[in-house]
Amino acid sequence: MKKLLAFAAAAAMTVTMMGATFSAQAAEDMTFVIVPKCVHAWFDEVNKGAEKQAEVLSEQLGCTVTIDYRAPQTADVVEQNTTLEQAAATHPDGIALDPVDYEGSKAVIEEIQAQGIPVILFDAPSPEGSGLTSVGNDFSEQAKLAADKLADILGGKGKVAVMQGFPSAPNHAERYEAHLKALEAYPDIEVVDGGIDNDNVETAQEQAAAVLAANPDLAGYLNCDACGSGVAAAIEEAGKAGQVKFVSMDNLIEILDYVKSGTITATSSTIPQMQGSMAVLMMWQASLGVEIPAKVDTGIAYIDETNIDEWIELVSG
Repeated sequence: MKKLLAFAAAAAMTVTMMGATFSAQAAEDMTFVIVPKCVHAWFDEVNKGAEKQAEVLSEQLGCTVTIDYRAPQTADVVEQNTTLEQAAATHPDGIALDPVDYEGSKAVIEEIQAQGIPVILFDAPSPEGSGLTSVGNDFSEQAKLAADKLADILGGKGKVAVMQGFPSAPNHAERYEAHLKALEAYPDIEVVDGGIDNDNVETAQEQAAAVLAANPDLAGYLNCDACGSGVAAAIEEAGKAGQVKFVSMDNLIEILDYVKSGTITATSSTIPQMQGSMAVLMMWQASLGVEIPAKVDTGIAYIDETNIDEWIELVSG
């Protein structure tokens, strides 16, 4: 974590140098809102990155930069829209959103922008024509990496289950489709429905348990969000740790612990702390009227037994 979040300091200082032109505006206290899909440990890591960046900006700019973290209890577009409206009513300097369903939130987003409040997306692709900046990684590339690694581990054959996340979430849907497309290249791999976890660890465990029971010859598992600990728990409960090879998503400590034990073979990871950090930088620049890039790529990490100790240290630090 220390190395990951050190980037926040370097990035903030770099941007501060070019921000001298905006010193009058930058001297004012600022509040930036983070609205994730739901309450989830992965989003807590995003918030850690955001908070670290806010600390650095506060020090560099000589003002107080506050992060207002507002997580809906469940991944529900109506609940998320209510959260967005409540956040906008506080007149923040920017809002970063991971949409449950962009189309379902489009009207609310446009209303917020009409109030002069910058809106950016994180952990989600920017929909065509939206004009919104996206902070995140290449989700198709991330999923292809996971699928290809699993296929290699299995020797290109066997039955593989693919679990969906929240189906209408753009990043989850993109990963799911990329998983399926990548596996088409392996004619001796049979793909079966791995369930839908709706971005909930307990649901992931329940769904995976049912899939494992229905497919005693299952060789591998893939998933589309940060609920891999639920799938791993089901694999262990079924007595198939090490037998069912599982390449998961993301770098939450509970996922890394399962990689360390071998129940999760590997994980294709976003870097949520970096997403939070860069989201704050983009909101800050947008609030100053600076043109910001359409996409900020925060990278992908592949974590397995060869580098697991390093990642546990980074995330735990």
